[in-house]
Amino acid sequence: MKKRLSGALLFAAAFQMMVGLAEAASCGNTGEGFEAWKSNFADEAQTNGTSQKAISALIGTSYSSGTIAADRSQKSFTLSLDAFMAKRGAAAIAAKGKSLKASNAGLFASIENAFGVPAGPLIAIWGMETGFGAFMGNQNTLSAITTLAYDCRRSEYFTDQLYATLKLVDRGLLDVSTRGAMHGEVGQTQFLPKSILLYGVDGDGDGRVNLNTKADALASTANFLKDHGWIRGEGYQPSEPNFSAIQDGMLPASIRALSP
Repeated sequence: MKKRLSGALLFAAAFQMMVGLAEAASCGNTGEGFEAWKSNFADEAQTNGTSQKAISALIGTSYSSGTIAADRSQKSFTLSLDAFMAKRGAAAIAAKGKSLKASNAGLFASIENAFGVPAGPLIAIWGMETGFGAFMGNQNTLSAITTLAYDCRRSEYFTDQLYATLKLVDRGLLDVSTRGAMHGEVGQTQFLPKSILLYGVDGDGDGRVNLNTKADALASTANFLKDHGWIRGEGYQPSEPNFSAIQDGMLPASIRALSP
């Protein structure tokens, strides 16, 4: 009887401890609980096998008010297609895209040979996302992702992204100085960390994946499309076989309008 009682008490104590940790690590809508949440998340991540290098990077993050402000006011999604395209400078992007297609013909040919994706959709994504690498963002990537994992609005989704971020830190593909867009997207075609982990390609053969370089960014984007059902040689306009591959996470309207 004493053994059963002792076991029950130990279980109750362990359960209470888990509940306490869960409550302490709950999401928040302001920065007030961020540090406590981060500390508990670091403990959880370490228990799940995350390296000390990545844990140290996590501990060094700070609550990003700018990321939260951007997340709460994504005006582009409330615009009409014409207004969205005008805001993005579609005409100028299309003109420059044609020039870049010609000057990077060898790169696009090698990517199409490897993944079956032609230059058109890659140029459209490249141009619409960052103006061909001109505007990749200046937000600290680790702080942005950690803030969004803590924030209640999409905590589950960004917790997954945070674990991917920590893996990339451990592999040396991201670090505490990495900067990108407000929601943690990085590189010339704006990949979130999990997409880098899944689809990142060393397009220039230097031995590492760095989406700040055009070769890696474009090859990774082609790999993404291939994995999402891209069929070599088929079209990508509405009703054509590859349109659904573009729809999954990309900018179908932009691609229809801009493909040279």
